[in-house]
Amino acid sequence: MTTYYDVPADLLISGTADRLRSFDTINPPEWASHVKTGTHRERPPVQEDWWHTRAASVLRKVAIKGPIGTNRISQEFGGSKDRGVKRNKAVAGSRNISRKLLQQLSDSGLVSDMMNTAGTVNRGKIVSPQGQKLLDEVAHSVRAQAEEKYPDLKRY
Repeated sequence: MTTYYDVPADLLISGTADRLRSFDTINPPEWASHVKTGTHRERPPVQEDWWHTRAASVLRKVAIKGPIGTNRISQEFGGSKDRGVKRNKAVAGSRNISRKLLQQLSDSGLVSDMMNTAGTVNRGKIVSPQGQKLLDEVAHSVRAQAEEKYPDLKRY
C-alpha cells in the first residue's frame, strides 16, 4: 500500500485539501479572507480556498514531524522578513492560524494529543489513526499522477 511518504508533497496536499473540504469542522473563520499569514508577508493569500490547503499541509507536517506543537508549526510556515536596509530576519508565521487549524483538525478526529506518561519534553500533536488512513488513501489515489509526473517513482 502506498503511504504519504511515497508521493510528492504537492500532489498529496492538493488531494488532501479536496478531501478536507467535506469535513464540517474544518472551515475558515470570517477573518481568513483578509488576514496575513505572517509578519513576513505584505498581503493576504490570493487563493480563495487557502485555508483547506494549509490544513492539508499542517496535517502532513504533523504526520511526518509529530509530536509537534503550535509554535513549531508556525515556524515551519514562517519566512524571511524584509527589514529595509537592515539584514533580513527569519520570523515565524501566524500562531493564530496554526492554533486554529490544529484545533479544527483535532475536532475532526484527524489529529490527537500525545499522551506523554514518561514526562519527557516530546509533547504535542500526533496524527490519529483516522488521519493516517486519510493520508494513505489520498496517497494511494494520487500515486498514478505521481508516477506520470515523476517516472522514477515506479521503482518504489
